[in-house]
Amino acid sequence: MRIYGNREIKTLSGNDTRPTTSKVREALFNIWKDYLESASWLDLCAGNGTMGAEALCRGVSEVVAIEQSSLACQIIRENWQKVAQENQQFKVLRGDILQRLKSLKGQKFDLIYFDPPYHNDLYDRVLNLIYDYELLKGQIAVEYDPRKSKISEQQKLTLVQTKFYGNIALNFYC
Repeated sequence: MRIYGNREIKTLSGNDTRPTTSKVREALFNIWKDYLESASWLDLCAGNGTMGAEALCRGVSEVVAIEQSSLACQIIRENWQKVAQENQQFKVLRGDILQRLKSLKGQKFDLIYFDPPYHNDLYDRVLNLIYDYELLKGQIAVEYDPRKSKISEQQKLTLVQTKFYGNIALNFYC
């Protein structure tokens, strides 16, 4: 897989992760282009770490990933070591997203990208925890498939916009 600047990154073989399509990735970074410089980025259900790697290539100062798979965490670290500059920091946290979010309580992130497996029930619980733990100081983008995913109308976060890219949608909250 290639990211910003035609950089190649490593990916997991098989179907254990579902990478964000290049179309959705490009659209998101175009929407957030004015907010990337020196931003802090939280990558939830990070998979191969593609979104965080691209964020590093585009100038964020810090990226934190949460991913359950130990093999994926290893690949994320390898990918981010390749693209991170000396003035950029990154951290990869392995484990259950609900528990790992609690460990971040007190930190604030400018941009949060959340892309869980479409068929699970994490959406509302994670969005509520982000609000409850006061992790967001900017905007969160949530990737989902409206045919497979269920996201309730948020009572805590404000939905700013929804963008559709084929069968994939991005909800933006602040």
